[in-house]
Amino acid sequence: MKPIENKCMLITYADSMGGNLKELEKVLDTYFSEEIRGVHILPFYPSSGDRGFAVINYDEADPKFGSFGDIRRLSEKYFLAADFMLNHISIRSAEFRDYMEKGDASKYRDMFIHWEEFWPEGEPTKKDLQVLYSRKPGGPKREFTLDNGEKVNLWCTFFEEQVDINPHNIETQRYYERNLQRIASLVPMIRFDAFAYASKVPGTSCFFVEPEIWDVLDISTKPLQKTHTAMLAEIHEEYRIQKKLARRGHYVYDFALPLILLHGLEFGRTDRLLHWLSICPHNQVTTLDTHDGIGVVDAAGLMTEEEIDAISTIVRDRYVREFTKLPEELQARDSFWASRIRTGSGKEKIYQLSGTFFSAMNEDEDAYLLARLVQLFTPGIPQIYYVGLLAGKNDFSCLERGEGGREVNRHNYTEEEIRTRIQAPFLQRLYGLMRFRNSCEAFDGSFTASGGEGTITMRWENGGTAAELSADFRTKEYRVTETKAGKTRTI
Repeated sequence: MKPIENKCMLITYADSMGGNLKELEKVLDTYFSEEIRGVHILPFYPSSGDRGFAVINYDEADPKFGSFGDIRRLSEKYFLAADFMLNHISIRSAEFRDYMEKGDASKYRDMFIHWEEFWPEGEPTKKDLQVLYSRKPGGPKREFTLDNGEKVNLWCTFFEEQVDINPHNIETQRYYERNLQRIASLVPMIRFDAFAYASKVPGTSCFFVEPEIWDVLDISTKPLQKTHTAMLAEIHEEYRIQKKLARRGHYVYDFALPLILLHGLEFGRTDRLLHWLSICPHNQVTTLDTHDGIGVVDAAGLMTEEEIDAISTIVRDRYVREFTKLPEELQARDSFWASRIRTGSGKEKIYQLSGTFFSAMNEDEDAYLLARLVQLFTPGIPQIYYVGLLAGKNDFSCLERGEGGREVNRHNYTEEEIRTRIQAPFLQRLYGLMRFRNSCEAFDGSFTASGGEGTITMRWENGGTAAELSADFRTKEYRVTETKAGKTRTI
């Protein structure tokens, strides 16, 4: 198993670059062996929905993707990351089915969060609902019917195939230990999906509630201590939460960078980026795009609400402009362009923007290349979504197949599509810069950033080696240099 490195990392579904794990390995070995050094494989276990995130069990890989043997073989070539759903489980899982069948006699009964038992008065008050951080208009609950006909309301934060679990329950903790140890035998990094939703306290937002969240962290990371497996928490919220986790030594995501860069390159500004670079954690995984789209709430506190609204509107209008070109029967199937959330303050706001990062940038190759270059120079491990690696455009053909709008950013590529797409000159330039990022020892040293009036200089120094990016966000021009043994060359 290869250890974690400060190199370029891909994030992809098991079947999105070729069709399965063996074909993914072939694509990486053939086309990206020098550009990609790490791979986060999105859930490859048996699942009942949400494109893998409603995990039935972690005992094996889904046979349609391959086997744990395929994962182990990949782990000898690339450092790997895998997901664990800390907050929820599939309703098709053995544990949930046992509860449905046996009811109160099931040992897993209290693994699930009963809505009426959670609230002191049996139901949330109006104030409770107002402060609740909720993804659903009616609140995070769902009614289930036990096999004996009894109806129960259980906490369900996300989709219909998922049900939340209680981290303080002994059976949940056994579930954590058993499955986390299995995953840790395959990969050096495990992402805790929906981590912040696992802290639930009546009268609060039930999202990253302190100090309870630290108890959840201790419970969930305990199984990883023997193997020294790294934990990466998946949290979409403002940057202070990420910094709290980073101070405790854990990897965190830089989900703020995408919107900051979209705004900066659109309006020719670097001030917000420079501020973020001066305070961001360095033990982070940087992103520009994800399987869920482009984060918006993550930039709160680093951009004004007016700035966030301005760039969100521009990205939305670009998406809608494409969408409205579709036949009316396809438009009627799904007009998803952004997800919304009601925060603890009771205010509803945009949570994430749909679509690919390349389409969000109006398919401007120069701007896109500069955005990726800034990501490569930003402190942290640069993680590149597979669609972004190929500068993919919004794929509305998913609507023709009867899939939801979330799939617009999840096109599955054949090897032939990949072979053709990588010939684009601006992508060849990107891949050359990725190879430089992986090979230059300066990126393991110290970092500084300076600039103003739409310009930025990002510099890494390590011993006698330096790497520097100088860029102008107004013209999209840039220069990358490496200085070694007193000699400077342009990359």
